[in-house]
Amino acid sequence: MPGSAVTNAGGETSPARFLTSLALLWLAGNALRLTILAVPPVIPLIHDQLDLNATQIGILTGLPPLLFAFAAVPGSLLIARLGVRSAMVVGLALTALGGALRGAWPDIYWLYAMTVATGAGVAIMQVTMPTAVRAWTPGRIGFATAVYTNGLLIGEILPVALTLPLVMPLVGASWQWAFALWSAPVALIAVLVVALAPRQAAANAASASKRRWWPDWRNGLIWRLGMMLGTVNATYFSTNAFLPDYLRSTGKGEWISAALSGLNTGQLPASLLLLVIAGRLERKAWPYIGCGLLTMAATLGIVFGSGPWIVAAATVQGFSNAAVLILVLALPPLLSPPDDVHRVTAAMFTISYGCAVVVPVISGMAWDLSGLASSAFLPIGLCGILLVILAPAINHVPRIGS
Repeated sequence: MPGSAVTNAGGETSPARFLTSLALLWLAGNALRLTILAVPPVIPLIHDQLDLNATQIGILTGLPPLLFAFAAVPGSLLIARLGVRSAMVVGLALTALGGALRGAWPDIYWLYAMTVATGAGVAIMQVTMPTAVRAWTPGRIGFATAVYTNGLLIGEILPVALTLPLVMPLVGASWQWAFALWSAPVALIAVLVVALAPRQAAANAASASKRRWWPDWRNGLIWRLGMMLGTVNATYFSTNAFLPDYLRSTGKGEWISAALSGLNTGQLPASLLLLVIAGRLERKAWPYIGCGLLTMAATLGIVFGSGPWIVAAATVQGFSNAAVLILVLALPPLLSPPDDVHRVTAAMFTISYGCAVVVPVISGMAWDLSGLASSAFLPIGLCGILLVILAPAINHVPRIGS
């Protein structure tokens, strides 16, 4: 399979190759979110400069998850035809190019178009990650998944924490140049993957055209997991989208940076905790039920809290989102045969982001129609309820394909 060159003739992974693979997985995990999460801190600036309403902000925020859904299966096809390394480079390059060009023209439709390109690149990368874990680190799947997920979380934290206090002063308070700056590391990571990633063995490359890529949509487990992951994705992207404008509209704009940082840094404790106990939680319903309840409580805290309590509630929201995300992302490489990881992953992302894509738009419409900023958070709270309802299905997870 792609990337099997990670092993030597005896089937063992060399220490140097293993560490290199982990480093590339961590860096690629960063690239999954650097350009996407550069948007929320500057939404008020985009809102004012392009004269957008809340529905248009919802569309802007909903475009990446829309592409995460629709470009996941094409990502599976790229892996089947090109191999995981080449597919990852395509995703990285598209993400960097689209991300940098988002501000090249001060027009909402241009911004939409380049956001579509960026989202498509990230969608391709997301499908490659579990496949790369299985191909590059076959003996340490759980650990490698935790490593790249940690990179993803760091990639979420850096833009929201650094854009306003550090990046914007460096680029003359231009959100356009801020987007370009955050795209530069993604381009560099693409170069590193080209130079250092394990290469596809010749025999596997010759059989690439025969590799399956279309997901098995009849598999009920994929649908259940995809919908559960969808509630988390919807909650996360919608909260990032509406938290800045909500705080500004209620006279709490000074808490924007702290609240967004809390939403994203709150994911790190979950990542560290699950490094230790994830294996004992994967097939149990109670962690998902608990996270669903935390989501509802955190949403109420954001809406009815003030000052530090809003930051605390956003941090809890990030913790619960990350816990479910990590538990679900570990399943495709663990439960699937090696040549099916990309198909299972593509199906899960298609379903999950299909569920998530409409929530920011609904939240924006709720705000516009009611005139109440807090109404944008009603669909987010309902996502927590849906997760609680779906969670019992995880009690007895069969092996995919068994």
